[in-house]
Amino acid sequence: MGRDFILPDLGEGLTEAEVVAWLVAPGDEVGIDQPVVELESAKSVVQLPTPFAGVVETLGGEVGQVLHAGDVLMTLAPVGAEVASDAAPEASTDAAPAPVAAEPGIAVPTEAASEESGAVLIGYGTKATTATKRSAAAPTRFGRRRRPAGTVAGGAGGSGGPGSAGRTATGPAPARLDPARRSPVVSPIVRRIAREHGFDASQLDGSGPDHLVRRRDVEAYVQELEGRTTAAPGTTATQPATPEREPAASAAPTSEPAGDRRVPLDRMGRAAAAHFSRSRREIPEATVWMDVDATELLAARRQLQEATGERFGVTALVARFVVAGLARHPLLNSSFDAERDEIVLHGDVNLGIAAQTPRGLLVPVVHGAGRMSLRELRDAIGARSEEAASGAFPPSALTGGTFTLNNYGTLGVDGSAAIINHPEAGMLGIGRLVERPWVVDGALAVRTVTELTLSFDHRVCDGAEAAGFLTFVARCIERPVSVLADL
Repeated sequence: MGRDFILPDLGEGLTEAEVVAWLVAPGDEVGIDQPVVELESAKSVVQLPTPFAGVVETLGGEVGQVLHAGDVLMTLAPVGAEVASDAAPEASTDAAPAPVAAEPGIAVPTEAASEESGAVLIGYGTKATTATKRSAAAPTRFGRRRRPAGTVAGGAGGSGGPGSAGRTATGPAPARLDPARRSPVVSPIVRRIAREHGFDASQLDGSGPDHLVRRRDVEAYVQELEGRTTAAPGTTATQPATPEREPAASAAPTSEPAGDRRVPLDRMGRAAAAHFSRSRREIPEATVWMDVDATELLAARRQLQEATGERFGVTALVARFVVAGLARHPLLNSSFDAERDEIVLHGDVNLGIAAQTPRGLLVPVVHGAGRMSLRELRDAIGARSEEAASGAFPPSALTGGTFTLNNYGTLGVDGSAAIINHPEAGMLGIGRLVERPWVVDGALAVRTVTELTLSFDHRVCDGAEAAGFLTFVARCIERPVSVLADL
């Protein structure tokens, strides 16, 4: 009897994920913690490991299909059980040859299958995870898409049918959108370019392995769109065969000014919009701020780097001050339970670090920051920064935050009335470091100054508590030696 692997709770209000790639096929034998599928949620692309071993019997969805928490992701039969060969999705005519099996039902390991599993979803996995890496030489990682009956693959090997004209030896032919098509799209940049021009990149027939949509495919279609907008009215033969992609004005009158266009939010954009709206709706936030002389902080950082031979960033140093400040002012390391009218004081500091990623604004979390030394905290923040470069965070890194640090000075601004990351109770922002005239011992001097901004939930504390935390962090920045007693 088969055993169902249920898609678990994704956390942070995420209830759905899109199948990007199957890493196994029906008939494959899998072990505990082996990655079996790549899923894209509103926040990241992750590899999901199986919580138990067995032989893959059925897959719960096609590439591009959206699954919800509680859906059957795959069914596993006991090892040694026979699995029907027709359970596998229909192979496309242009797919690369499958791996040669060492014995019936067991595929030879590939680069994709050997990648390390990780705790990518709540309750699953025991090993450290890494960002997803894809190789153009491994097209089978993207799985196989269901094709409508009677259609012909548009690969190089197809001929004689409508799909055979899709590609030539010189590259992809002009692309056409197909609402029924779900081509794999890996790059967030490719998705963003398509969104900015009002279409879904997965509806293109990509020129990459197993129809992977590449940047040049999207750019080619964008050029085609721009060419059609400047074409003469009589050139109707070049119009696409999908009328639903025509401007809305052609279907019905509209009061919108000419030149306006609507850009639909992707899954991450919808989740972010809902999260921001919920925070503004539920949290009565207040903001306090102050200018701080950071000259001594920069001097202390230079001395620390000279003494240790290691690099320490401003964010890591301020993060350590924040952790010490939250130990003194625990109300800011809490959440408000509106259903029970209670303040939940968290036992540890899980520090969120706001990061601008290719997938938009995310807040990866450094868990257990309250127990870390400065060096450990620096390394943990550095690891999250590396993940931010690709936007491929495991969901465990995006959940459980208790307080957020936002260094928006890297964006070139002094301050911001930031939105608190619900359900947290506070967020500290750091502005840019700039040289300004400053009074020191009764005389003007040129000092390096920054602005600290604290947004806090007024239900958990009053202004005096917030001001106490802010002035403590400011004092640590102005006189870093003063925090040594708390470390």
